[in-house]
Amino acid sequence: MKRRDFLAASTAVGTYSMFVKVDSLEAANNTSVTNSADDIRRELEKVAPPRDRKPAADEAHMTLVELGCDVLVAGGGMSGVCAALAAARNGARVVLVQDRSRLGGNASSEIKMHIVGADNHGSRPGWREGGILEELRLENAATNPQRSWEVWDLLLYDKVISEPNITLLLDSTLYAVEMKDGTITSVNVRCDKTEHIYRITAPLYIDCTGDARLGLEAGAEMRWGKESRSEHQEPLAPKDGNRETLGSSILFTARKHDKPMPYKGPAWARKIKPENLKSRPISSTSWEYGYWWIEWGGLGDTIRDNERIRFELLGIVLGVWDYVKNSGKYPNSANWALEWVGMVPGKREARRMLGDHILTQQDLMGVNGDFEDAVSIGGWNLDEHPSIGFDGGEKNIPPYVTIRLSEVYNIPYRSLYSKNVNNLLMAGRNISASHVAFTSTRVMATCACQGQAAGTAAAICAKNKLSPRELYQNKDRLNELQQTLLRDDQTIKNLKANDPKDLAQKAKVKASVTAEESAPENVINGFTRDLPKQMKNRWAGKMGDKGAWLELAWDQPQTVSQVQLILDSGMTRGQLTLTSSDGQAAKQIHAPQPELLKDYKIEGRKAGSKEWTVLAEIKDNIHRLRRHNFDAVKLDAVRVNISATNGDELARVYEVRCYA
Repeated sequence: MKRRDFLAASTAVGTYSMFVKVDSLEAANNTSVTNSADDIRRELEKVAPPRDRKPAADEAHMTLVELGCDVLVAGGGMSGVCAALAAARNGARVVLVQDRSRLGGNASSEIKMHIVGADNHGSRPGWREGGILEELRLENAATNPQRSWEVWDLLLYDKVISEPNITLLLDSTLYAVEMKDGTITSVNVRCDKTEHIYRITAPLYIDCTGDARLGLEAGAEMRWGKESRSEHQEPLAPKDGNRETLGSSILFTARKHDKPMPYKGPAWARKIKPENLKSRPISSTSWEYGYWWIEWGGLGDTIRDNERIRFELLGIVLGVWDYVKNSGKYPNSANWALEWVGMVPGKREARRMLGDHILTQQDLMGVNGDFEDAVSIGGWNLDEHPSIGFDGGEKNIPPYVTIRLSEVYNIPYRSLYSKNVNNLLMAGRNISASHVAFTSTRVMATCACQGQAAGTAAAICAKNKLSPRELYQNKDRLNELQQTLLRDDQTIKNLKANDPKDLAQKAKVKASVTAEESAPENVINGFTRDLPKQMKNRWAGKMGDKGAWLELAWDQPQTVSQVQLILDSGMTRGQLTLTSSDGQAAKQIHAPQPELLKDYKIEGRKAGSKEWTVLAEIKDNIHRLRRHNFDAVKLDAVRVNISATNGDELARVYEVRCYA
């Protein structure tokens, strides 16, 4: 069935079935179809049937809606969004369930935490994550220069709702699972705002809830808290294990006005004293963005105690702001006023599920070597926060202890599926990792790339009727997973692209001009990342009056219908993320990234001809990964003819692929 044909499928009374046969991963990858407004309206009508449909058992006022799909993704944070998009773009029909009204999780306007990852706030340039996350970052930088969190929310919503293979259920909570022989057969999801109960069946499920709610209901093996030092021989683990976790935070934003803005905290706000703020710095000149170290709840239960945690965090936030405004230590704050205070605690840690591999401190530090099943990267420091959180200040306990990792590390696929639930994958802060390893893998960019890996794996499993473990055991399918991820611009350290279907591998490459230390043939060497001052994996050429061009030619004519480019998006400049911190924002370019090609043509030379034919023409490009599809044609050469970049004097290309 083609991607849009499901819209015309008939449905039984009281049910909505959307099982779709996936023809092939290749066909899905070559498709750039997006939902129109009418498509979206029809989708929404199908998940909201008339009230005269079948009532749910034991809940007469709730309407039962039955859905079927290839992959169910629970949780719409960054890992869930990337998992859903990856699975859908690789041919699977997806239902994405999110318990809030917006996507993004801790990165949404509800919490406003900026996304960090392997490049460590730009201190490890060149290792910014690629793939779907880079697509989102680049689009946000180009279309949201005002740094609006609500516009970022809408960007995520647009990406998901416009994808024909995704059905999105917002304000919907997964609360029950049906099992058979260690396999999930269906899940129950409720939306009280629409008075619907959804019963969703799928062969594959991905838990991106953070709290591992899907895994909990399915009986997945779990961990909570810190393992003992002896369990994994981790030097950074405590001698004795315990149930303590990292706490949660509430952020705030403030704005400077042209007149004094008095403030008085409520009676229930914390009364802050200097001793509470040891090792917790407050700026003396700027208060536009709140403090991550306003953290609390790690000594209790970050799930069941959430209401208490919210109260305590709000009390601390307002108490700290009262201290800033009224202690007399910060006279420059006179014209500053609160703009926004979060009402949803940004959670760091809860449950973690067990997979066939548990990531440990030694894995992240490279002691154990690399993984044959590497599927994504991490690189944030080992970043432990004391469970006592903000209350540690008066005891002179610093808000964090960090150990920098010398290099980025790979995350294995075996840490992304459940050890004991046959058809359950996971991505995000609930993956299979020790607490020590979790202190690095928990950050959102790392979680997002786990999501892309899990979503891609789920699509391959659905297509081939495999369980997640069977995919790992089948080395051909494991290689397919890794090569598909590389094709989709996922970063995997040291793994070379080697797609036998890529016709570019047989081509000879030349260019109109080449910058020193780069080479045209770099675009087919299988690697798409460079470190600063390197050009060993990309071609670059100085733009002249007539631009620049890059050409691939074959000794024998080839049938080509797609040309894929991976461009330079300025990863060696470091961090690119939406943030309310003016200091962090000042290090970034909030516009199309200057290294990207802006205007160019894909041209082909037909066998036996000397003329070039335009196959695709691109204007105002803002993205790194570009696929250009056209009617199949026999060619003896392909040329990328570049007329403008987004500002850089060099035209830059990391990779060219060609497919029949």
